[in-house]
Amino acid sequence: MTTAEERMRILEMIQQGTVSAEEGANLLKALGSSKPKPPASPSRDPRVLRVRITDLVSGKAKVNVNIPMSLVNVGIKLGARFTPSNAEVDYDEIMEAIKGGASGKLVDVEDLESGEHVEVWVE
Repeated sequence: MTTAEERMRILEMIQQGTVSAEEGANLLKALGSSKPKPPASPSRDPRVLRVRITDLVSGKAKVNVNIPMSLVNVGIKLGARFTPSNAEVDYDEIMEAIKGGASGKLVDVEDLESGEHVEVWVE
C-alpha cells in the first residue's frame, strides 16, 4: 500500500468512527515518520580534476596534478597556464562541462613546438 492510500484509509477510519480523531492524527504522524530518509549526501565531491603534461620525446611527466573538485577553478587556471598557446581550448566551456557533471578526458593537446602533451580530465 502506498503512503497516499494509507493516509486515505486512516482518514476513512476517522470518518467512519473506527478510530478517534486523536488516534487518526497519531497514525498519520507515525505514517509520516516512517518515510525512508534519503541517503546523506557526501560532504566532499569524490571527483578529481587531473592535469598531466608529458614530454613528447621522453614520455616523462613534467606535471601530474590531482585537484579536488572543490578547487576546480584553481585547477582550470593552472591548466590554462600550461596549455599550448596555439591550442583552441575554451575554458568557460570546460567549466560548464565540469559543473554539468562531465567526466573523462576534457582536453588532449599536443604542442609539437614545445614538445609537450597536455591532458586534462575528470575522474
